[in-house]
Amino acid sequence: MTEGRDFAGRDSTDVIEPGTSRSDGNTHTLHWVLRLPHPVARVWAAVATPEGLPGWLAAADVFEPRLGGAVTLRWLNTGDPAVATHAGHITAWDPDVVAEYTIDLHGRCRFHLEHVGDTGTTLRFTNELTGDDSFRLDCLAGWHDHFGFLVDALAGRPKDWSTWNLDRWRALRAEYAARP
Repeated sequence: MTEGRDFAGRDSTDVIEPGTSRSDGNTHTLHWVLRLPHPVARVWAAVATPEGLPGWLAAADVFEPRLGGAVTLRWLNTGDPAVATHAGHITAWDPDVVAEYTIDLHGRCRFHLEHVGDTGTTLRFTNELTGDDSFRLDCLAGWHDHFGFLVDALAGRPKDWSTWNLDRWRALRAEYAARP
């Protein structure tokens, strides 16, 4: 099985339902619902720990796991730390239920986890951000791409950032731009 493929051989980002967005001027709310065949504890470890985040999203250079705690995320898909590093605070924290980070550039990023049976999790993700419509499309494509990496990381295949390129992101951005 190659990186980015699920057990049926499909690209993992294709099994992610498209995100939705609504806008009020330059304020945008992006939303995804992911149904994951992994227990909440495993998903929590991926989205709310400094050990789990680099496998699909970013290195957590600073991570204080508590309400009001500092967080600094450094995206690993660029070689320029000045562009890729974003700081903020944990604005909601309820272990195994809600992790929310409000960081410069990306605004409020909220992960809400719900148990599904004994072994599944529904992850509801919301990103509230400010920027022009081009930035909204960039973020829709970026989160969708990263959620594909999350699916892979949860399946034991964390992202090898040395293989990252813009091809999939560009295709996703074009798909989101074409949506009504």
